[in-house]
Amino acid sequence: MAVLSGEAGAAGAPAPYAFAEGAETVDGAPSNVEGHRLSAGKTYKSSLPRVGQRFYRLELRAEESAYVSGTAVPKPESKVSYADGLEVSVQDADGNNCSPLEAEKARFGSSESPRPITATAARRVGPDEKSCTGAGTYYVVVERTRASSPALEDWDLELHVASEPALRAESPTVPPESWNSAAPVLPSGERKQREGGSSFNKARGLENGVWGADIVPGETLFYRVPVDWGQQLSVAAELGSSGGGVGGAGGSGGAGRGTARGTGYVSSALVMSLANPVRAQVDDVDSAYDGKQKSTLLEPLPPVAYENRFALTDEIAAMRFAGWYYLSVHLSRDVAEKFGDAQLELTLRVDVDGSPRQGPSYAGTPEPAENFGVTERDTEAAKRGDTAAGGGGASSGGDDDELMVVVAAGGIGSGVVLLGILGLWTLIARRRAGDAAAQFGPPRGW
Repeated sequence: MAVLSGEAGAAGAPAPYAFAEGAETVDGAPSNVEGHRLSAGKTYKSSLPRVGQRFYRLELRAEESAYVSGTAVPKPESKVSYADGLEVSVQDADGNNCSPLEAEKARFGSSESPRPITATAARRVGPDEKSCTGAGTYYVVVERTRASSPALEDWDLELHVASEPALRAESPTVPPESWNSAAPVLPSGERKQREGGSSFNKARGLENGVWGADIVPGETLFYRVPVDWGQQLSVAAELGSSGGGVGGAGGSGGAGRGTARGTGYVSSALVMSLANPVRAQVDDVDSAYDGKQKSTLLEPLPPVAYENRFALTDEIAAMRFAGWYYLSVHLSRDVAEKFGDAQLELTLRVDVDGSPRQGPSYAGTPEPAENFGVTERDTEAAKRGDTAAGGGGASSGGDDDELMVVVAAGGIGSGVVLLGILGLWTLIARRRAGDAAAQFGPPRGW
């Protein structure tokens, strides 16, 4: 039985950004003293004013790396320019920035189209880290990079915190000297329809193959791909011609979502971004659009390796974790002005090459526990198209969702059957805990 995802927005309009279910709403403070404490493994909802910094607080152990991502979510009708964006930094008690790049930034760039954008900052530990060492209180600082208009409104903000334990033993501190950087041979064949989610939290799982979706101007679709240690990820995106935007081959029909029309040219019409398991950007590419089919391809990326973090190139350094890699695809709202507000057909070609290798041995469990590793359960979730919340939209969801469907469909009133279902939930929880324990060893406190 299908489980409806509720992702679709109003006819012809992109679905709003889906914040994490149960996320605590917190206010950023104007000074570090009043900053709200953020905990690892949790996601928060906040807001980002047009001007001024907002502070939050971290309590860190000496032997853990912490990663804090901020996703700014402007309203769809907002006006943004090339330089508009946000900065995120982690600072110590003396105001020193802990990230090598001082503050991690994200901008809307040449597309100048409002969409969710993410910047991630870190406090890292390791033999080469000289600043922000030791246990204690650290501060997360978030601010806008530029206000393009005095009338610009506040943005919604999602904060996500992840913690990576230290290793049990020393590991190499030199990134791999060589890897296959040739242009990948991507999958071909018939598309399988898999509509994207509206946020990191609703990103739909993908495995190797050719995937199709419908996208409307102003919309951002999120997907996630499990990439294990030693595996190499390649992704290409293709946008269909404007004449095939409604009910075209492989599409799901376009009833109620506008009509294609017009001619013209839109630079940076399609923007594709890849982020790693802590939501730090790996790479992004864009493509112009003139009504004819267009394609864009991520630059070749190295296989996932712990030692990549010591590379001088950002794209290589970001391929430092095994886990879920997030793919977001945005279609500029300017496309509607030239070609109408019809949905266009999006094709994604995904290839994860190589056999999984043994990863590093962590002295503890990451937070969230599913970060920095790939389990058999993750592989199955990608095959089904599950979201991070466990549901797969029009595809089947995770074990929990399937059980809930049975409950709803059967109108269960028997206490014996209910106890049986609770027992199944217990087994599922134990299996998840077993996956994490096998991957990372015994847990440690935050």
